[in-house]
Amino acid sequence: MCLPILHALLEQRVRVVVCARPWAKSLLSAYTPQLEGIVAISGKTVADASTVRKFRQQHEHSTAYGLILPDSLSSALVFKLAGLRSAGYKDEGRAILLKWPEAKPSTPMHAVEFWYHLARQACLHWQIALHYAPAKRLALLLRPEATSTCLQAMQAAGLESGRFILLAPTAKGIHKGQIKTWAQYDELYKALQPLGIPIVMCPPANEVAAAHQQAPTIPILPALPLDSFAALCQHAALVVCNDSGVSHLAAAVEAQQLSLFGVTSPSRTGPWSPVAHSLGEQGKWPTLDEVVHASQALLNAHENVVV
Repeated sequence: MCLPILHALLEQRVRVVVCARPWAKSLLSAYTPQLEGIVAISGKTVADASTVRKFRQQHEHSTAYGLILPDSLSSALVFKLAGLRSAGYKDEGRAILLKWPEAKPSTPMHAVEFWYHLARQACLHWQIALHYAPAKRLALLLRPEATSTCLQAMQAAGLESGRFILLAPTAKGIHKGQIKTWAQYDELYKALQPLGIPIVMCPPANEVAAAHQQAPTIPILPALPLDSFAALCQHAALVVCNDSGVSHLAAAVEAQQLSLFGVTSPSRTGPWSPVAHSLGEQGKWPTLDEVVHASQALLNAHENVVV
C-alpha cells in the first residue's frame, strides 16, 4: 500500500529509513542499496523506541523526520519516545504526539491514495516535492535471488511458469468482528481440477495449519521468503485470494489475480494494479459459481492457458 510513497521519496533522493516488522526486510530486499536502512520493530512500544533511537545515534542522523503510516497511537508514541518529530493522521488522540498532525481527507479514497495524501502533506512541510497523486501501479522490485528461489521451488513441485493456479485461502486479522476469508476454497479447488493444470497453495509457515484447516485437499508448497512468494504469484497463471497480504503482494508484481471480498470494500482495500480483478463486495461474498466462472474467464484470457 505504501510502495508509491517509497518510490516517490527515493526518486527525490530522500534518505529513507524504513521502520517495520521483520517481514519487511525480505519484501524490500531489492531496495537495500537505495535505503539508509531497515529497522525491525517488534510491536513493543518502549523497546521499539529504544531500537529507533539507537539506530539514529549509530548513523548520526541528527536531523530526521518521521512519517507515521500505521494509524495507531502506539506507532506515534514510538517515534515520539525516539525523539523524532513526526507527521501522521491526528485522530485517536495522536495530535499531541505529532509535530505535523494532519486531518484525514473527507473524500473517500483507496488506501494507497489515503496514505500517499498524508505523505504529500508531510513533504510540503519538509520542502520535498512529490507528485500530486500516487503511481497507478506498485512496481515492487525483486532481487534476482528471490526469483531464483521461486523457480527452484517451482521445479521441485513440477510447476511451469504460467501453467499453474495459486490459491491463498487465509487472511490474517478481523474486520469489524468479521473473518476476511471466503469459505469455499476447497470446493473451488475441486471445481477447477478438471481444467488439468496444477493447483497449489503456499502459505507462510505460521499459517500452514490455518490453510490446511480452511482447504484440506489443496496441495501445499513449502513456505517461501516473502519476496520469493511474490515471484511465485508473478509466475502463476492465476492467483485467487482474499482481501489480504497476498492480494497486495500479487498486485505489487502485477500478477493476474482474483481477489475475493465479503466484509471489506474493494474501493478501499482492493488490489492496486491495472491488471487485477476483484469479486464480491462489503456485506456480500461471491458464490462458488461466480468464482469458478470468473477464474475460468481469466484463465482463458491468459496467453499460455486455454480451458
